[in-house]
Amino acid sequence: MTLTNSQMVPLGTPAPDFTLPDLDGVDRSLADFDATALLIVFACNHCPYVQHIEQAFGQWTPGQADLDVVAICSNDAVSYPSDAPAGLASQIARANWQFPYLVDESQEVARAYNAVCTPDFFLYGPDRKLAYRGAFDASRPGNGKPVTGEYMTTAVEAVRKGEPVPEPHYPSTGCNIKWR
Repeated sequence: MTLTNSQMVPLGTPAPDFTLPDLDGVDRSLADFDATALLIVFACNHCPYVQHIEQAFGQWTPGQADLDVVAICSNDAVSYPSDAPAGLASQIARANWQFPYLVDESQEVARAYNAVCTPDFFLYGPDRKLAYRGAFDASRPGNGKPVTGEYMTTAVEAVRKGEPVPEPHYPSTGCNIKWR
């Protein structure tokens, strides 16, 4: 595992369009998500940094009004078989995720978003311009801080109010995306 911090993509960057299959093979695109706020998280099944927050993230998301959430796995599933669709399906069940999990087999979507680690969070406002990129909260495996979602909660609340997300934005930290 290579520890990687997210790229701090400039705020205001438009969300790149995508069409990717979910775990049932149904294509989903950016236009399918129409809530005021859209949270895209690049995730995977095998990374301990994702595993560290996945339960709390699964509990946090249903309580967020007017927020669409989508997870995208861009890892090379040949080299990391637990990140193939069957492994992602077990993660959904384990973490009680109630949002689409998409497969970016070509890795083109991760590159378009400048995603580099898992988890890597990108929050967009109603205009689908980047409002927040960074960590879910300050918790990391082994640092003793509870998983609260405080950074993301603050960001989502600001987007819903039409306000800028307060700075600073702290980068996500996690496993690097497993590129081919």
